[in-house]
Amino acid sequence: MNDSTKLRIVSTIASATEIVCAMGLGQYLVGISHECDYPQEIKGLPVVTRPRINIHASSLEIDKQVRDVVKNALSVYEVDSKKLAELAPTHIITQDQCEVCAVSIKDVETAMCELTGVNCRIISLRPNCLADFFADLETIGKALSAEKQASDLSAKLKHSIKTIEVAASKLNKPKVAAVEWIEPLMVSGNWMPELIDIAGAMPAFGEAGKHSPAISFNQLVDANPDFILVNPCGFTIDRTLQEMHLLEGKPEWRNLKAVQTNKVFVLDGNQYFNRPGPRLLDSLEILAEIIHPEIFQFGHEDTGWLIPTKPMRA
Repeated sequence: MNDSTKLRIVSTIASATEIVCAMGLGQYLVGISHECDYPQEIKGLPVVTRPRINIHASSLEIDKQVRDVVKNALSVYEVDSKKLAELAPTHIITQDQCEVCAVSIKDVETAMCELTGVNCRIISLRPNCLADFFADLETIGKALSAEKQASDLSAKLKHSIKTIEVAASKLNKPKVAAVEWIEPLMVSGNWMPELIDIAGAMPAFGEAGKHSPAISFNQLVDANPDFILVNPCGFTIDRTLQEMHLLEGKPEWRNLKAVQTNKVFVLDGNQYFNRPGPRLLDSLEILAEIIHPEIFQFGHEDTGWLIPTKPMRA
């Protein structure tokens, strides 16, 4: 990498922060987003973004807030232009995949318009599917003159993913529904259908490379999947458990095959499944050990996933 000592990187999305650190460039991060919380080494860095909504509200209230903000032609997030000026970054990493899920390039460009004397490169990612994620690794590597680090990380992840895929390909493929949002009900799209397939199952909903679609509860009942995985965008396991009653309280819920066979799982969407970063491998491992515990054990139970009716181990 050339002139690495001159790098001053601001990451406005959690997945990019994890990518930079996984490439061994974490020491060059000077600013992060309000959602960046991994790895430990980035704790305490200046935060340059904030949400315009109450992210601690219920899923229904968050959905209403987002719709109101978008209706008024506003952004869901705000970038602190004053803080950016103070940090004087050489590179800002953002995304243009989803303006609702995370800070977008539009937010960054709005903040940059307010600045004078700051000359930096904006790196915008668009991770709609697994192939896009690996393309983003290459994009970041080129932009930061870290092509080898990007190539090594990509090769390592692809090898591990392929190992799981080969082992799972010999197994039966149950039908899996992944719930991306509880109220209103949405199911996972983008890279999730691919991960479910690689883990040795059939996605009941969603299409690789496309945004997560909304469905009715009757559609879930009609699909009657073998597994139901609940991984709301941005929600921790504890946060999701607080809203499980919205699903469990529906009369049809108890008749679902997955419910009757105790194949309903709560997953940490915030740390794993909603972040198109290096821990997509961990997400795949979680799926594999849930769907095919007879051959996969990666040790993610109770941290990455749990059965909601089963108490967590101390």
